[in-house]
Amino acid sequence: MDWLTTVDHKKLGILYLWFTLFFFAVGGIFALLVRTQLAVGENTFLANDAYNQIFTMHASSMLFLFIIPIWAGFGNYFVPLHIGAMDMAFPRINALSFWMLPPAAILMFAGFLVDGGAAAGGWTAYTPLSRQAGMGMDLWILAVLLLGMSSTIGAANFLVTMFRMRAPGMTMFRMPIFSWTMLVTALLQLLATPVLAAALAMLFIDRNYGGAFFDPNGGGNVVLWQNVFWFYSHPAVYIMILPGMGIISEILPVFSRKPLFGYKAFVFATMGIGALGFSVWAHHMFTTGAVLLPFFGIMTFMIGVPTGVKIFNWLGTVWGGSISFKSPMLWGLGFVSMFLIGGLNGTFSAAVPVDFALHDTYFVVAHIHYVLFGGSVMAVFAGLYYWFPKIWGRMLDERLGQLHFVLGFIGFNLTFFPMHLLGLDGMPRRIATYANDTGWEPMNLLSTIGAFLIAVSMIPFIINVVLAFRRPPDQPNDPWEGNTLEWATTSPPPVHNFDSLPPIKSERPLFDARQENKDTETN
Repeated sequence: MDWLTTVDHKKLGILYLWFTLFFFAVGGIFALLVRTQLAVGENTFLANDAYNQIFTMHASSMLFLFIIPIWAGFGNYFVPLHIGAMDMAFPRINALSFWMLPPAAILMFAGFLVDGGAAAGGWTAYTPLSRQAGMGMDLWILAVLLLGMSSTIGAANFLVTMFRMRAPGMTMFRMPIFSWTMLVTALLQLLATPVLAAALAMLFIDRNYGGAFFDPNGGGNVVLWQNVFWFYSHPAVYIMILPGMGIISEILPVFSRKPLFGYKAFVFATMGIGALGFSVWAHHMFTTGAVLLPFFGIMTFMIGVPTGVKIFNWLGTVWGGSISFKSPMLWGLGFVSMFLIGGLNGTFSAAVPVDFALHDTYFVVAHIHYVLFGGSVMAVFAGLYYWFPKIWGRMLDERLGQLHFVLGFIGFNLTFFPMHLLGLDGMPRRIATYANDTGWEPMNLLSTIGAFLIAVSMIPFIINVVLAFRRPPDQPNDPWEGNTLEWATTSPPPVHNFDSLPPIKSERPLFDARQENKDTETN
């Protein structure tokens, strides 16, 4: 009952983590079904309609029930600790934000129980396909609306917390980078999510009440859906990756024994990504002929600049550092390398003639997975290994953590790198099967083997977590010699977070406190 009624930001953060990791597993099982179907040509493992449902629910689980809300979990737990606050600004609204997630998930998956099955229009729900689907599509629309409400009120809570509840001395330009990325993410959610809500409401009206927003026969416009949907969903890509960038920016300095290279440049780059994120949505629509190609091509190239600044800053941070290759650092370095590939292959698609050739091929599937698995998921595991002793007072085993990383890294590249080659060879996305004479089978089989290797890589992680919980919580306040305020309190923290705070004179208050103690001992 304590967990069901809690308004403690730390307990809510833990609830977010367990909830989202469960749906990571569900989405992963759906991914294995998709890859099994595509392993060989003319496969009949899944019927076409079943494939479309599983394909749609895989992406919906991963994006709406895992990646986006898991950052709220990390943010709930650590933003108040990072800024020296006792709690979030609105604890009850914070609880409401989480408790909207389970009914949304139930609604979404209830589609499997109704006539016509679950939503089958892809996570993008393009019309006219989504107008023609069964009742599961209506349940999907309602679920995503509920998830959007959760994101919006959660975002407002984060903004008020960071602007109004910082500890004395914690100026905006002393906030940890993770808190900065959560701030920009909250702004994106607050500004973009209502646009998606409007699109979903119009689609629901079209489907159930005779509307014609997206029906050309009634004076509507099919491309309108793409404009409104991508106006939300391209900023949503940054909602899904910015907090991961923040986590990596906390980890690399700690395990390199150096300050983050270019702290203010990193902050301004984060703001730049947030601002430019609203100016690039139509690069998803180059082939429609309905958008201004030069403008959106140029803006898409431009948004690569602040991302490039971050890559440069991360490399500058580890360059010449005293690097410790612990599990959080391995996942952090994996993030930097894989996200770099995801950024580069996305920049190719910004060139309009190249985009014309690659649009709706598996090259784009490879790109989004290098960004959202090679980026976001690797950042999630980096954060879990880094903050596990703080959240639960127990340390995860290093050997199992390294095995998890090696298997996951190899499996990831084995799964998604061949998709570049498939896309260049013309394999379209969203197909349920393909002819044997296309020549696509070897790369698809390799990709499927990689997907199952990713699944195998999760076994040492699960074993690691189970073994950790069999041990008593015995971790010190600061096992990594961290830089930020969460390491100034006990592991796990008390209900009130802090008994006392060190003086906050820079963005590295714990490092400053350790240095002052060393100077005092020397004198």
